Amino acid sequence: MSTASSSPATPPHSLGSGLANLRAKWGWIVALGVIYLIAGVLAFGSVLFATVVSVLFVGAMMIVAGAAEIVNAFQFKTWGKFLFWLLLGALYVVAGFITFENPLLAAATLTLFLGIALVVSGIVRIFLAFGMNSAAPWGMVAISGLITLVLGAMILAHWPVSSLYVLGIFLSVDLICAGVSWISMGMALKQRT
Repeated sequence: MSTASSSPATPPHSLGSGLANLRAKWGWIVALGVIYLIAGVLAFGSVLFATVVSVLFVGAMMIVAGAAEIVNAFQFKTWGKFLFWLLLGALYVVAGFITFENPLLAAATLTLFLGIALVVSGIVRIFLAFGMNSAAPWGMVAISGLITLVLGAMILAHWPVSSLYVLGIFLSVDLICAGVSWISMGMALKQRT
């Protein structure tokens, strides 16, 4: 008979081993951050082009999602559910192709919905902030809601002209923030080696 070892077995993929693997690749993480940062700065250089690229990406994702819905429709046994999922998938695919056909019209539509969503979100945050108790950080929630409300109102006030640059600016800021985050993470991992 064999006796079991009293020392606990270490899991094959622990957090420590995962961090060690990341530390060894800190340079690649920084390089990825630099690529994101460069892409964000280039996108700021031409926000109209960045807007078109972001809209075309949304259109491509709509086509992929629509195709997935159509494939999923064949999983249902009843005609009602089958037709519903098939129609839903077809609408996604058609909307995706319309986006490719006229990206500026799609940008105007997406910007309008974005502005409305920001206004509604800002109003809800402000309303929720004043419903919080005094121990909670209600002031920060209210300020966040006010900024969101003002941003949405600015987008709507300049719509449809704002549709030429808003999505591009959002994409640019997102790429720059992601780049800075990846660079910071890579440098922090380097310091821990």
